[in-house]
Amino acid sequence: MTLALGLALSLLSAAALNWGWVAQHGAAAELPKLELRRPVRGLRLLFGNRAWVVGFVTGLVGWALYVVALALAPLSLVQAVSAAGIALIAGFARRRGAPLSRAHAAAVALSVLGLVLLALTLGSHTSGVKHPHVDAIAVWLACSAVVAAALVPAPLAAGAGLGAGAGVLYAAGDVATKAVVAGGLWLVLVAVVLAAHGGAFVLLQLAFQRGSALVSAGMSTLLTNALPIAAGIALFSEHLPGGVLGGVRIGAFALVVAAAALLALPGEAESAVPAVLDT
Repeated sequence: MTLALGLALSLLSAAALNWGWVAQHGAAAELPKLELRRPVRGLRLLFGNRAWVVGFVTGLVGWALYVVALALAPLSLVQAVSAAGIALIAGFARRRGAPLSRAHAAAVALSVLGLVLLALTLGSHTSGVKHPHVDAIAVWLACSAVVAAALVPAPLAAGAGLGAGAGVLYAAGDVATKAVVAGGLWLVLVAVVLAAHGGAFVLLQLAFQRGSALVSAGMSTLLTNALPIAAGIALFSEHLPGGVLGGVRIGAFALVVAAAALLALPGEAESAVPAVLDT
């Protein structure tokens, strides 16, 4: 019952988070250009826009639901259910009139198929441990920061590098959040959660002004989901099921990676140019 409630909350969380991201994308795309060298001006522009604020608050509600879900269910399973977010982004964006290229439609299809395959393996899950090794968590978080920094200027589709960097940082924050909900000395990671989510927030808002909702928010949500699934296995001993089901889950992870690769390709009206930040 506790597991089922946790997974239900993670689905509600995905709906709120991804609707919020699409709403923020629509609002941010119409604002004057955001610049890293003028952060106060950027925040005023964002929080002065009612549509953006509605999306932001909805996303906060989704994040709160996500934290509760993590307290009730294993990290990898919460993220598996949350992987439905990419399909939700596509649906929300289409309702707003956004076009969908063949490559991006294929990315959505692959991610949904991966979610279905993950769902087939839930019954044989091993819950794992609440307290991973401190060194392992530290290495994971440090590597996440390095990878995010490297992705930002990557020559990918418009908004993809920034969105991917945001996804890596959001994932790092989620991994730290899973440790924090165990309580005790792990509460010191609250600062890491705030820093990771703050950095991801900045990158994602910049991505919204440079790429489509599906590319920017889609890259972010795919990596936000896929990386914690891997972390659940690597850090929290959430073991793969044995036999065929183990192979199915590995295949599902591969589909998520393939979906992210397709989203990173230039769309029909995009070119693969480096994402250059204003400083």
